[in-house]
Amino acid sequence: MKNQYLLGVIETVKKRNAGEPEFIQAVTEVLESLLPVIESRPDFVEAGIIERIAEPERQIIFRVPWTDDNGRIQVNRGFRVQFNSAIGPYKGGIRFHPSVYLGIIKFLGFEQVFKNSLTTLPMGGAKGGADFDPKGKSDGEIMRFCQSFMTELVKYIGPDCDVPAGDIGVGAREIGYMFGQYKRIRNEFTGVLTGKGLNYGGSLARKEATGYGLCYFTDEMLKANGKSIAGKTVIISGSGNVATYANQKFTEFGAKVVAMSDSNGYVYDSNGIDYRDIVKLKEVEHKRIKEYVSTHPSAVYTEGCSGIWTVPCDIALPCATQNEIDKQSAESLIKNGCFAVSEGANMPSTPEAIDVYMKSGILYGPAKAANAGGVATSGLEMSQNSIRLSWSFKEVDEKLHSIMKSIFASCDKAAKEYGMEGNYMAGANIAGFLKVAEAMKAQGCV
Repeated sequence: MKNQYLLGVIETVKKRNAGEPEFIQAVTEVLESLLPVIESRPDFVEAGIIERIAEPERQIIFRVPWTDDNGRIQVNRGFRVQFNSAIGPYKGGIRFHPSVYLGIIKFLGFEQVFKNSLTTLPMGGAKGGADFDPKGKSDGEIMRFCQSFMTELVKYIGPDCDVPAGDIGVGAREIGYMFGQYKRIRNEFTGVLTGKGLNYGGSLARKEATGYGLCYFTDEMLKANGKSIAGKTVIISGSGNVATYANQKFTEFGAKVVAMSDSNGYVYDSNGIDYRDIVKLKEVEHKRIKEYVSTHPSAVYTEGCSGIWTVPCDIALPCATQNEIDKQSAESLIKNGCFAVSEGANMPSTPEAIDVYMKSGILYGPAKAANAGGVATSGLEMSQNSIRLSWSFKEVDEKLHSIMKSIFASCDKAAKEYGMEGNYMAGANIAGFLKVAEAMKAQGCV
């Protein structure tokens, strides 16, 4: 890229956000793909859209004190980055994990802006979290932490302002505790959080949505290139909701999922991995994935989760965490016959890995498009809360399927219009950007 204007913006981002490599990586990837847009739309440059879209509207950092079961006061750090509200109220998850710091939250919030734009729903981008680890904590400790976290966060969110959801470390239990505290403080019952329990405003199909949506997007991508999911061999990193329900839906579409992982290692089974057994293992028994082999003689467990990318496959679905596929792993995938990578996690491929995909000509579904099913269904939960109605699982799933088809169509169209046919990463970035940029321009310098 030789555009001096974009290079200057990227350099400014690097200086302002030193020590935040994930955020710099995300911004650089998006801005580099916007080169043809900037060259054809000087009005965006004049309006300062690029400089503004790379800077959060608001960054909130706060102390979260809580009492453990031994009566000791512990202190964590909480975050909420409200990145962009040009097309709707802020929307994005809350992550509880020791790795959380401002740079991670900013990277996720930035990606969320474009992901939410692609869904066609009126949602801005945000992200939040804390460096708190729910693992090993009692329900009482998690409840007290969530209540303390919400006591501060309540000042900045609301159904028409900012609607958080769950993410890594934040499931139905944590959402419930936070919603209860919000209701207690504000004395109102609103759709301020998504991912709620079904008996107090949650949506059917929310748990399955990201995995299902990943399959729907991948199906559209393959069909547009004369291929299909049926009969293909699939590997999936991770074993949480995204990975598990991607397994279910890809299996229903006729594929065979032969490998899944967790943070310790991966399981390979040439006969296929049954998602129902993964649900039992992870959600009911709360065991590590290595226990899968104890009930499946044909399965083999290998220590070290990165080795999963050496397993021969047709389709790879990274659904664990950011930057889990590096250049070497990407090269292993290609060498072993992989022709499609579709991302269920946020930014799971390094820039070097993406470069391998592009040079190899494989089909690549970027995270902000391929895994948008989760936030799309969160948006559908917001709609149900607003009209005080609940839709059936089938209704939500049908709407999700329609949204994912629309997302692929937008990526495909934008890539073609800007001379990059088949580059769905560029297509996703451009399509997501244009909607937000037009809204920002229309609203003036705010």
